[in-house]
Amino acid sequence: MTDYVKPMRAASGMLAIALGLSACAPSDNGGGSRGATSDNGAVYDAWRAARSHVEVTASGSVARMLGTRRGRSGNHEGFLLHLSGSAGRGLTVRVEDNVDFTGPIPLSEGQNVVVRGEYIFDERGGIVHYTHRDPRGEHMSGYVLVDGKFYQ
Repeated sequence: MTDYVKPMRAASGMLAIALGLSACAPSDNGGGSRGATSDNGAVYDAWRAARSHVEVTASGSVARMLGTRRGRSGNHEGFLLHLSGSAGRGLTVRVEDNVDFTGPIPLSEGQNVVVRGEYIFDERGGIVHYTHRDPRGEHMSGYVLVDGKFYQ
């Protein structure tokens, strides 16, 4: 190998490492939480097209707490999430979190949160569920991010 090829290979290796590390850096999603990026436009597009079973990440503020109820798959804590920014177009979605996985989440109205889960269409705005890890591995791991803490 010639002398000028070795530095070029070393430089390209360093560039690959730097790019890989930058992809791991936390980003601000506009909702004030670091470490997660939301796409409220994808949620709105799914609602407008009446699509279900769409994996989404959304951010916004808690519009209303719905309490905890017992379902066939465990205890679920519900809240309404008003999507932030122009991409959300004023849409409000219901979030159902399985507290048997995440434990209770300390939420209050007006609080900024990020949720990741599966979107299910309904005319009122839709539902985001599977906001926790899936022990069967059928869904991506979801979460609720509140004040920098992940609940999975």
